[in-house]
Amino acid sequence: MESICISLKATATASPVNISQGRSNGGTVFWGETIRGGWDFGTQLWKSLRAENGVKKAKPGVAYSIITPEINKETMKFEPPKFEAPQADPKNVASIILGGGAGTRLFPLTSQRAKPAVPIGGCYRLIDIPMSNCINSGIKKIFILTQFNSFSLNRHLARTYNFGNGVNFGDGLVEVLAATQTPGEAGKKWFQGTADAVRQFVWVFEDAKAKDVEHVLILSGDHLYRADYMDFVQKHIDSNADITVSCLPMDDSRASDYGLMKIDGTGRIVQFAEKPKGPNLKAMQVDTSILGLSAQDAARYPYIASMGVYVFKTSVLLKLLTRSYPSCNDFGSEIIPSAVKEHKVQAYLFSDYWEDIGTIKSFFDANLALTEQPPKFEFYDPKTPFYTSPRFLPPTKVDECKIVDSIISHGCFLRECSVQHSIVGVRSRLESGVDLQDTMMMGADYYQTESEIASLLAEGKVPIGVGQNTKIKNCIIDKNAKIGKDVIISNTDAVEEAERPEDGFYIRSGITVIMKNATIRDGTVI
Repeated sequence: MESICISLKATATASPVNISQGRSNGGTVFWGETIRGGWDFGTQLWKSLRAENGVKKAKPGVAYSIITPEINKETMKFEPPKFEAPQADPKNVASIILGGGAGTRLFPLTSQRAKPAVPIGGCYRLIDIPMSNCINSGIKKIFILTQFNSFSLNRHLARTYNFGNGVNFGDGLVEVLAATQTPGEAGKKWFQGTADAVRQFVWVFEDAKAKDVEHVLILSGDHLYRADYMDFVQKHIDSNADITVSCLPMDDSRASDYGLMKIDGTGRIVQFAEKPKGPNLKAMQVDTSILGLSAQDAARYPYIASMGVYVFKTSVLLKLLTRSYPSCNDFGSEIIPSAVKEHKVQAYLFSDYWEDIGTIKSFFDANLALTEQPPKFEFYDPKTPFYTSPRFLPPTKVDECKIVDSIISHGCFLRECSVQHSIVGVRSRLESGVDLQDTMMMGADYYQTESEIASLLAEGKVPIGVGQNTKIKNCIIDKNAKIGKDVIISNTDAVEEAERPEDGFYIRSGITVIMKNATIRDGTVI
């Protein structure tokens, strides 16, 4: 069978030819017109191709087809090509997790640890949320910015996310970027805000850009949610945005705690205000049915709130921090509102569960919500697991206990006690007669042996855990707390705020918080 290979261009014109079905190399969709003609035209094209030394000199952008005598009676039709949109590649994405805040709203839980190191869900820490989301999204270039009380956070990161020698998550890096001082600038270079924290390490991200990091995710270390960040990045690429801000509808009661935005019909942010109050808050109300909400839900959620999660083109981020706004220190209150006026800033609607763990009340409520049936959020998902430090603890031992709608972590000892709507952290010890209700117990960092416990009790001291016949309700118990027997912690007087560090506790929003390493003596009533 004779055959010839001809080059076909969209601009080709000739006298009518009879060419049968075009057969492309690899199924290419051609861009051009319908061309008709006889073998004379095919011969002319063949001669032309030979004159160009054959297909070895085929040029990019020109489609080549095989024509045979069997297909010379029909028509070849050229259609415009179907170009696929650029696909987001996690190898070209880096994430920055902001963990340097003082965490004053979470005090006293942050008195000895950074906010992202606060335990959650019985065995995790807050930092595990964005870290696991990054890993599950395929993003393996992760930078964590720290400043306050960072020892336990750094230790946890080193033990859990050592991509080289620890649990193998593949090729990647985790870098802790701690606030530093340079000679001659002592006391002047602490992080002044979220944007300033990134700016002080701008050389790190310039180096990342040189290594083909095209997009940078900015994440918070105190949120509870599950997300595939690559969906977020893909939306950012599809819209050709300079910056994309993840958002969700918000009700009146909490709107003033967040950055609020207005968007146009394309999802572009046209106005942004950080935590507005009073008349400025009302001015940010919008018809959120534009997000796809029903009329009823749109009335309940009349604001569009920023989650504090952003994706930047790397080049745009560096330009904003170093040239456009070199004195702006915060993303939410300064960089984003300014960038809206001069850059393409898009909104990305996040429609799943999300909670800001910024206060004692939100932290407490989010933890106890994990015990609800069904829970709005849960850590149990085999496809997108949440990682944490491996502890190699034995199973929990339960002896004649009543446990209702609760989470019991590994390595606990529960003896003839009642646990309802509560979370019990690792290595916790609950003695007989203990009644735990609506309580988040973080557990302990280490065990005390039976002989050590007996010795402490003989000396009138209190071992780690909760002693016999103690009743606890509406409480957060920090790690290594020692609560004696016959104690009552219930805040029956409904005190909203109290500071009793000398007695080992605080009260925040009506919730009693037992401090880390605190001792509550036998018979104490709070």
